[in-house]
Amino acid sequence: MKIIGSVKEDLDTEKRISVTPETIKKFTDLNFSVLLEKNYAGHLGITDEEYKNNGANLYSSAKEVLEKSEIILRVNCPSNNEINSIKDKSILIGQFDHLPNKEIINKLIKKSVKIFSLNLLPRITRAQSMDVLSSQANLAGYRAVIESVEEFGKAVPMMMTAAGTITPAKILVIGAGVAGLQAIATAKRLGAIVSATDVRTVAKEQVESLGGKFLAVEGAENLETSGGYAKEAGGDFKKKQAELLKNSVKRNDIIICTALIPGKKAPRIISEEMVKSMKSGSIIYDLAVNHGGNSAFSQADKVNVINGVKVMGAKNILNKLALTASNLYAKNLFSFVNNLYDKEKKDIYINQEDEIISKTLIIKEL
Repeated sequence: MKIIGSVKEDLDTEKRISVTPETIKKFTDLNFSVLLEKNYAGHLGITDEEYKNNGANLYSSAKEVLEKSEIILRVNCPSNNEINSIKDKSILIGQFDHLPNKEIINKLIKKSVKIFSLNLLPRITRAQSMDVLSSQANLAGYRAVIESVEEFGKAVPMMMTAAGTITPAKILVIGAGVAGLQAIATAKRLGAIVSATDVRTVAKEQVESLGGKFLAVEGAENLETSGGYAKEAGGDFKKKQAELLKNSVKRNDIIICTALIPGKKAPRIISEEMVKSMKSGSIIYDLAVNHGGNSAFSQADKVNVINGVKVMGAKNILNKLALTASNLYAKNLFSFVNNLYDKEKKDIYINQEDEIISKTLIIKEL
């Protein structure tokens, strides 16, 4: 019987969890033993009793859980203190960004820990149930619009009243990946006039299917990797995109920035000049703020006011939807573990001929 464990994250920065009572039942049905730190999800209103009733074993300290576990499920990278308690040759599964976590990942590799980062999942049909980027980005795109509209402080849809007509707000979404598409859908549901842009020309059809207007860079090629992600644009494209946005940005009331390039700093798309060209009272919400930001003046967990324009970005926007995000994330993790599990041998089998396994396994020091 394999032992799966999970401990509390640092609640100052991360409120999501990796295991829910629902997934405990699924793991025990596969004959896994599940260990959790006591009061694992009390901050989300989930009691230890619910976990026990579904078959979990609870321990008083994180150290005990980590020392006993053969498979460890996380949201973020373990801390330096936790590394000492993790068993050599164990398996660690979560979403680990290479750049900020390089030192910790290298230490774990020296302990022969097999690290699986679900941020690296290939975008193939078989991996959809494990796709943490999609499940979490979907919620982030929704929440970014809600936060922006609240800060905007004005009605979003068109309203006809005896006193006059309220014109609908104009919302521009930069980046039409999962987060961007959900932002478009949410803004449309609220009654806004929505436009969007993306370096991937294939995004045009998706944007338009949601009722948004696609702003295309003239003569642009499709800047998409074989894995379906955006890739870095060249200098000529950036100049044309800047010219396109220069005219569009100042006409919009709210801008949602979602553009990311896997493994690289976020592209700077909204310049200082563009921010200053916007109407006073406008909002920029930068979902890429932790990766360098798409917009000038964006800082994590700060609202910077530039000529009356509010530039915002959260260090972890999903903390505001932690329970919903956790339910989806825990299901993603279970699906990934289930893919590692050989039902005939009733054991974990790391088959590196499986694209899902080979692409997510970090085996070399960074």
